[in-house]
Amino acid sequence: MNTRSLLDQLLNAGKDLLQNQNQSTGQSNPTAPPATGSTGSPLGGLLGSIGGGALGGGAVSLLLGSKKARKMGGKVVAYGGLAALGVVAYKAYSNWQTQKQNQPGVPAIEDTPRTVDRVPAIEVEQHSQAILRAIIGAAKADGHIDDRERELIDGEVAKLTGDSQLKQWFDQELRKPLDPSDVARSASTPEIAAEMYLASIIMVDEESYMERAYLDELARQLKLEPALKTELETQAQVALR
Repeated sequence: MNTRSLLDQLLNAGKDLLQNQNQSTGQSNPTAPPATGSTGSPLGGLLGSIGGGALGGGAVSLLLGSKKARKMGGKVVAYGGLAALGVVAYKAYSNWQTQKQNQPGVPAIEDTPRTVDRVPAIEVEQHSQAILRAIIGAAKADGHIDDRERELIDGEVAKLTGDSQLKQWFDQELRKPLDPSDVARSASTPEIAAEMYLASIIMVDEESYMERAYLDELARQLKLEPALKTELETQAQVALR
């Protein structure tokens, strides 16, 4: 499967969808993500569309549900490409490592974090599939995706990829009962766990009790140390400004 291509389109689509909503209402959005290259934010430099973004916006809107889609001008959904997400995960993970090794009695950490932006191409698919599984799980956290919406999402995904294996996998993930422990099993490395949690933060509305509870349980199942969880949340907020 070529999960990376689909994931990149979905992650980039939020900017297009946000812009389209603003144009349709004739309103500017002071909290909207900055244009490509307009900021030093890790996500801000990689928010441009890659060609499939307009179609991807339809899938994103369906994944979010109408309530969340209306809130796109706020905290939610400043998407960047896969590499951008990796940059943010790398920064959070590195900061956490530094904080940890500065504690008395903790040995120095010599390994560089192997986030998705820093691994060989052969490993990117493993990261991509785990991140996409996390995004689908987070989208289901408020319980809004019913059979009709799944059909519509499948139709939007079909516009983004001709990979029949990937389409079947995506549909299976949508139809699974939501289980944070099952989602977390895709985290074969600590760095992938960090990326999955970061992607989930981007997708959820933290004002929703159900979605916040899902995030907390996912973090527990991913075995994220509290300090790393906090750092990922901090970096997500910084990147989404």
